[in-house]
Amino acid sequence: MDEVFKALADANRRRLLDSLNARNGQSLRELCAGLDMARQSVSKHLAVLEAANLVTTLWRGREKLHYLNAAPINAVAERWIHRYDRERARVLADLTTALEQASMSDSAFVYTTYINTTPERLWRGLTDPTFTRRYWGGLALESEWTVGAPMVWEENGVRTTDPAQVVIESDPYRRLSYSWHTFTPEWARSHGIDDEALARLAAERRSTVTFDIEPQGRLVKLTVVHDDLEPGGTLQGMISQGWPHVLSNLKTLLETGEALPAAGEPEPVGARPGERVS
Repeated sequence: MDEVFKALADANRRRLLDSLNARNGQSLRELCAGLDMARQSVSKHLAVLEAANLVTTLWRGREKLHYLNAAPINAVAERWIHRYDRERARVLADLTTALEQASMSDSAFVYTTYINTTPERLWRGLTDPTFTRRYWGGLALESEWTVGAPMVWEENGVRTTDPAQVVIESDPYRRLSYSWHTFTPEWARSHGIDDEALARLAAERRSTVTFDIEPQGRLVKLTVVHDDLEPGGTLQGMISQGWPHVLSNLKTLLETGEALPAAGEPEPVGARPGERVS
């Protein structure tokens, strides 16, 4: 956390974050063109921001694109927000919201976090319905987890299937990608989604989610990319709030054995204190 505050203390690095806030997913060339800074200086500042996990990068062809990452700000909020009243914590909350929204480009949401676990345990956390239920609000993901295998999304007693709802990539302990679920009337009713919002969601193109798993010493770096989103669409707004909570919950479950219940909700049924994903 010290690295986060040190990175934010420099005005030039804040300018870089402001630039990404205005337009996420920029290359080094684009960042240099938008700021009165030498290429070498921009590269050095980006290295500091990446080391603090405030910026994450993805390769698209030959270009390295830079994205704001909400994970460190979420960590700051989780550490202190419960210790102060809402008014005194509002600055942290606003900053969290700003970076969550900023981590969204026109068609992709990018989020990177570091988890004290192993690639094997993280893979199980992503694919075992027993554990997805515990950190994803009761959602069970059922699949053989091979390329082309169908996926069943089961939540609140509603099972959602579709021929286009499949595993796209599956490299155990390294990379997993699948198409997002289908928005059905049954799903909408179980989540309290009205007909108008359902119609908007159903009209949007189907998106994809990719998990990249990289060992980093005793930690594992997890990068999540929710791609092919409809720019400015309904789903884009929904996942910008949902993914940070889901991934924070996954991290907590893997590191402590206990998932974080949603604010004001009891601990999920079946969660046993101290049980770790193994």
